[in-house]
Amino acid sequence: MKILDRYILTSYLKTFFSVFVILMFIFVLQTIWLYIGELAGKDLDVEVIMKFLLYFSPKLVPLVLPLTILLTSIMTFGSFAENYEFAAMKSAGISLQRAMRSLTVFILLVSVTAFLFANNVIPAAEYKQINLRKNIAQLKPAMVISEGVFNDLGQINIKVDEKTGENDQYLQNVIIHKKNERRPGNHTVIKATEGELVGSTGSNVLSLILRDGNYYDEIMPTSPKNQIKKPFAKSYFEEYTINMDLSGFNEVDLDEERYSNSHNMLKISELNQTIDSFSTSYNRDIEILSRNMYNRTGLENLKMEVNPRDTIADLEQGILPLYEPYQASQVINLALGNVNGAVATINAKQGELTQASKRLNKFEIALHEKYVLAFACIILFFVGAPLGAIIRKGGMGLPMVVAILIFLTYHFIGIFAKNSAEEGQISPFLGTWLSTLIMLPLGILLTYRATTDQGLFSFSILFEPIRKLLKKAQIMGRSEKD
Repeated sequence: MKILDRYILTSYLKTFFSVFVILMFIFVLQTIWLYIGELAGKDLDVEVIMKFLLYFSPKLVPLVLPLTILLTSIMTFGSFAENYEFAAMKSAGISLQRAMRSLTVFILLVSVTAFLFANNVIPAAEYKQINLRKNIAQLKPAMVISEGVFNDLGQINIKVDEKTGENDQYLQNVIIHKKNERRPGNHTVIKATEGELVGSTGSNVLSLILRDGNYYDEIMPTSPKNQIKKPFAKSYFEEYTINMDLSGFNEVDLDEERYSNSHNMLKISELNQTIDSFSTSYNRDIEILSRNMYNRTGLENLKMEVNPRDTIADLEQGILPLYEPYQASQVINLALGNVNGAVATINAKQGELTQASKRLNKFEIALHEKYVLAFACIILFFVGAPLGAIIRKGGMGLPMVVAILIFLTYHFIGIFAKNSAEEGQISPFLGTWLSTLIMLPLGILLTYRATTDQGLFSFSILFEPIRKLLKKAQIMGRSEKD
């Protein structure tokens, strides 16, 4: 390796590792802020908390690594241009492509490493992290109650507007849906103005004391006529106590690993196998639905041989006039029943197929994301390096602002495209690769302008058509005078 290559690579690596550590630290702090509710107040050891952060950190690499490469490239090449080092290289006959050669090799190695990391380390860490989070959540269910959403606590679903008190034991505006194994659904609802969680150390029973509320219970009548009225029983209470058995929750092994059905936990080979299985099942469900709907139409019976009569009836007003009024009403009722049954079947199956399609899209997105990370590292390098040479500014000021703006654009386009792909509005391939494909022509344009010593943006492009138009008008005016 020549001295120049060693100097450029050393300068880049110093900035690269510094920026990577700083950004990773910032994102880890954000993780602690987001999940502090799951970790605080559960008597967890420092080892468990550090283990949680260790398992979550690999998930941040797809965000931190591309931003690090973009920011480092702008800072390093901006510093070279600001200190006239590029000018000295060009005077010695060294082009920008030659100066980028050692860094290009390094970025290719980083891309390969990122691909292997995304395919092996991130799925394993995701598997560990999700299992640890679920085990922590089960450790003390009283701490799992979040404000403003329904929380599943065994035999009840509970929602509270606000938690107060030193240990968040006082609840405001409580809504509870009690579960019943014999009657699936929300048939029993309890609403209370206030609530309090009461428990003792070492006890497996947690008492939920509700005050000033109402108890609603839907009654299941035996008569179909009464069922239309939807009867229910309502009672008022000043104080009502619900005891929850926590014996199954408190015996939690934080190292237990039972959950393995997330799309982020799988490698490429496992994703391909899962996608193939899901696609086969999804296509089979559609085929079965279409066959059932076809059989409902009764078209198979029309293929039977029918002996025509000698006289042909007038069918301009339909076939109903051929029947007696009672028979015609039966035909209409039968037809309406078939149509309503078909519509109900389609509506019920539509929700299942929509969920299956979304789940399949998530697995395909997870597959493409492993490749996108590697290509994003390469493309963002060829965006940042020539951009730094063009703006000719190093340090943490302007390069930081430019890098963040570019990365936010890249990141938000990726988020919107990914959400659209999950909903099935665009293909998972396009949703995953869209932001990277948009950055590709930008990298080519910036590299071309940097190697040809052009600025970031030439205003002559805007004014050149106007100048030509004015020149043409002047020529025409002179010709008319002559």
